[in-house]
Amino acid sequence: MAIKKYNPTTPGRRGMTVTNYDGLSKVKPEKSLLDTIKKTAGRNSYGRITVRHRGGGNRKKYRIIDFKRNKLDMPAKVLTLEYDPNRTAFIALVEYEDGEKRYIIAPHGLEVGDTIISSEHADIKPGNTLPIASIPVGTFIHNIELHPGKGAQLVRAAGNMAQLMAKEGKLAQVRLPSGEVRYIRIECMATIGQVSNIDQENVNLGKAGRTRHRGVRPTVRGVVMNPNDHPHGGGEGKSPIGRPSPVTPWGKPALGYKTRNKKAKSNKMIVKSRHAK
Repeated sequence: MAIKKYNPTTPGRRGMTVTNYDGLSKVKPEKSLLDTIKKTAGRNSYGRITVRHRGGGNRKKYRIIDFKRNKLDMPAKVLTLEYDPNRTAFIALVEYEDGEKRYIIAPHGLEVGDTIISSEHADIKPGNTLPIASIPVGTFIHNIELHPGKGAQLVRAAGNMAQLMAKEGKLAQVRLPSGEVRYIRIECMATIGQVSNIDQENVNLGKAGRTRHRGVRPTVRGVVMNPNDHPHGGGEGKSPIGRPSPVTPWGKPALGYKTRNKKAKSNKMIVKSRHAK
């Protein structure tokens, strides 16, 4: 998909770009695969805000995505390519030979009318899903499982892809988009190719309203608050933060603060950290 630009007819239009959706099917979503989303506005079960700057946004329905791809050895035909308001990637509606329809994450290059399959003996082409054991080393993949049968958890956002680097016994080394190299069990499923909508990273929102449409509320800088509201607050006129480095409203370092559990069991699966040079 290309990027569509606008003439600067208003300040909000100046520099604004959107994804050109001409390549998508102009149809309504499959009703049987829709579900409702309850808005929480960042609040927990007690009604207290636990995630700030959430609320509002356009109404939308959730598209039920098949992340497991567990209908094995049965070809499916791509009926439509559609926009999904819940994710950056496009989705594809596929129909299996037995008549069942499912939504999947659409890989780059998939077209309406193509046939895909989930099988141990599938061809290495975009959209096909195989166990990592059956995928050649060096292949670009996405929709990767972390636990066999649980469904894809890694590499699902627009334009992302991982690369299968090596296989060692029951484990395979996969390089993720962040640069991290980690072990993944070879019986885990993965889909061939790169996730669709590769120009997503180049989209310029152009105006604050488009952020509000996504359900994101404004953020206020700490330095303009009072000292009882933020550690950066207080002072006469414009004043510096008054600390060696910025902190969160709760006093934790805001830049480069490691939040990963040092005792996490999955640490042993990481071959190379994404921070390694």
